[in-house]
Amino acid sequence: QVQLVESGGGLAQAGGSLRLSCAASGRTFSSYTVGWFRQAPGKEREFVAAAAWSGGRIYYADSVKGRFTISRANARNTAYLQMNGLKPEDTAVYYCAAGYRTTTQTMGLMTLRTYDYWGQGTQVTVSS
Repeated sequence: QVQLVESGGGLAQAGGSLRLSCAASGRTFSSYTVGWFRQAPGKEREFVAAAAWSGGRIYYADSVKGRFTISRANARNTAYLQMNGLKPEDTAVYYCAAGYRTTTQTMGLMTLRTYDYWGQGTQVTVSS
């Protein structure tokens, strides 16, 4: 069992930055793919970024590519999402997710059901 706790959300102005953290319990964090998803009011949860457990592969949604950076510190059981150049359309609840030794293929990493564990979410609000 893995528990995920997100932090770092809040209010930012357009063009600003926030850094989200995802702290995970457990001893084998390096065997988990970590993903970030977000859900805006009235919309479905969507993929933002993923760092695969194997091969150092990283993927981004087109909407955040070049602005967001996902990273992980396996020794600290923590993953991060650095968000720069924030836009009002980035406003959403952001969720951290983890999946044990998942596929490393792009489509799989973008799919919600690939992930076994989810955090409670952290609100990000970007004002214009």
